[in-house]
Amino acid sequence: MIHSASILDIANAVRSGTVKSVDLANAALEDISARNSATNSFTRVLTESAIEAAFEVDRKVANGIDPGPLAGVPFGAKDLYDIAGFPTTAGAKMRIGAEPAKRDAVVVTRLKAAGAVLVGTTNMDEYAYGFATVNPHFGTTRNPHDLNRLAGGSSGGSAAAVAAGLVPLSLGSDTNGSIRVPAALCGIWGIRPADGAISVEGTFPFVEILDTVGPFVRSAGELELVYELLSGTKLAVSTIAPRIARLDGWYARNGSPEVLDALDQVMAHLGVDDVAEMPESETARSASYLITAAQGGALHLETMRSRAMEYDPAVRDRLLAGAMLPTALYLKAMEFRSFFRERVKTLLDQYDILIAPTTPVVAPRIDQATMLVDGTPAPARANLGLYTQPLSLAGIPVASAPFHVTSGLPIGLQFATAPGREAMLFTLLRELERDGVLKTTKPPVRLFVPI
Repeated sequence: MIHSASILDIANAVRSGTVKSVDLANAALEDISARNSATNSFTRVLTESAIEAAFEVDRKVANGIDPGPLAGVPFGAKDLYDIAGFPTTAGAKMRIGAEPAKRDAVVVTRLKAAGAVLVGTTNMDEYAYGFATVNPHFGTTRNPHDLNRLAGGSSGGSAAAVAAGLVPLSLGSDTNGSIRVPAALCGIWGIRPADGAISVEGTFPFVEILDTVGPFVRSAGELELVYELLSGTKLAVSTIAPRIARLDGWYARNGSPEVLDALDQVMAHLGVDDVAEMPESETARSASYLITAAQGGALHLETMRSRAMEYDPAVRDRLLAGAMLPTALYLKAMEFRSFFRERVKTLLDQYDILIAPTTPVVAPRIDQATMLVDGTPAPARANLGLYTQPLSLAGIPVASAPFHVTSGLPIGLQFATAPGREAMLFTLLRELERDGVLKTTKPPVRLFVPI
């Protein structure tokens, strides 16, 4: 049931008493035990607490108490979320022995309050600094569609867990694209909320002014439901026809033919030929890099002074470089951030929804070192965020949705809007899913085994 049923179907079956939450939890835990080794999605399985929580859901049902809209739904959380009683590793070996968290992160608490059952924590790039989920301490997370390819990052474990059918829901974080990139490469749905729309309290920080948290799911309706629960808002159905444009310029450069063709097909289906250019996007990406490096480096500077050799060398080098950035350069990037946000706001006064590819290419092979950027070989992993980083700097809500591919690897498209227009965004996503234009891409059958 977990492999293919929707979140609503699972919750309705549990709430009606047709299915026991504890049976679902056991099935998920057994499935993770049997299949997690293929993708390396989970780093910790919470058997005891999951069964206890599932029994509590069943107790409520037996006593006529509604357990909530996510009754019995198993979920995973990226290992930068505080889980009471466990250390928050943030993907770092040096934190395995850290003091256990005293309470759950706010959004974990909200999902549990809605009846969802946490079954484990998921793999990530160390300290969320990467787009690949290649972790020297906890291993590489592999893409369920091709185990020789990247799942994306830094929330790759959460995305792969949902794509592989281990859980129907997981939590990730997005600073520069860490939800949207793995959602695209794994063929599922994810959203970076607007700045401040969903609480980050109880998550290990990376870049204070860019950090956001959000879910991975397998349908547009589920994305909206979980977004509402995490943000504490109830969205109305939008009846206003949105003004839509595709982003050109930076968002058309370096895109592979299959990715750009997918965008063409979506625009053709919508009957829209408006093209917009988000000004200064390349500079915005550079500013995002500088702010990330500077704030990340400052956060870790004291720890690096005493424990530098315990870091992932690649992460350590980036953090050290960031810590040494001249203050004037950082301030200039912050000044540009304010300018850029105003320019994006002006663009979103003209259009309600902007559409662009999520990544310039489909999932690269794990051993693929480079990709072409402006005709020159460049690091493949670092450049998976070409299209996500500028939108992060804008601080606006952006969903990554899977284009319906009939063959080949998944393709993701970004749908960006202004804060406060989330209802319009979700309405459009549901319509495109209903029309068969957007659809979760199922991995090869060989990854699915009976429970």
